[in-house]
Amino acid sequence: MTFTLPSEHESRILIQGVEIALGFPDEFNFKWIGQQDVMDQLLASWLVIDKDDIPLNPRLIGKPGVGKTTLAYAAAKRLNKQVYIFQCTMDTRPEDLLITPVVDTSGGIRYVASALVTAMIRGGVCILDEANRMSEKSWASLAPLLDTRRYIESIVAGLKVSAHPEFRICVTMNDDSSTFEIPEYIHSRLQPQIYLDFPEAEEEKRILRENLPFIDQYIVDYVITFLQKAHMNNENYTIRDGINIARYAAKRLKFFNGNKTHIDSLLRQAIVMTLGEEASSHLV
Repeated sequence: MTFTLPSEHESRILIQGVEIALGFPDEFNFKWIGQQDVMDQLLASWLVIDKDDIPLNPRLIGKPGVGKTTLAYAAAKRLNKQVYIFQCTMDTRPEDLLITPVVDTSGGIRYVASALVTAMIRGGVCILDEANRMSEKSWASLAPLLDTRRYIESIVAGLKVSAHPEFRICVTMNDDSSTFEIPEYIHSRLQPQIYLDFPEAEEEKRILRENLPFIDQYIVDYVITFLQKAHMNNENYTIRDGINIARYAAKRLKFFNGNKTHIDSLLRQAIVMTLGEEASSHLV
């Protein structure tokens, strides 16, 4: 099959006589800081080293908030690719993942490609976020895409769509109890498994400073000390929690016109109000 890469501004494409509306790439100011080894692992999995080779379908695993989606997005941007993020849920249906029929203003049916199928057609990167929240029925619709066939079949549109050779996919999975078991035939298609752990203190500080450059240094140091203490006690608080704590504490400080007299009290309140009373045992 000969592939023509549609422009990112081209909103519709004709496939086997059926017009499909395409989505648009996600644009975020995400930067990956630290843990270069996991970035290298991800980029290597997408590499194609021979005309008979195909890219792998890596799985990023870690606690919520450790930066799995940020890593995948930053890796795609290093390859200068468009990024399409699909947020998976327990209610995700096969047609949600692929092509959805919708009623247009004239009363007719038109077909809309998901973020995944849009990425397949345009040769971009699709991130299936929190993919282990999906049911087996949804996973089954992706089986031919995740092996050497690299296509999907849309029952509702009556189409078989092959992935562009430049298409890459990555799934993120939270390492927690609120998820489904992945079917074995899918498990074997999602390789390699790349594990993300909590960053070191200096990396967390850099991430916090990168995301909140306007935050007082005292707040940054306090929050990082709290997070590191929580990590040592095997708590699942992440840098995302730290960013929320620091942001709220800074707003409270601003509310009091920058008066730092009670800054420690404001920080302790921000931690408890963000994470709950149970976090008080790790207060600095």
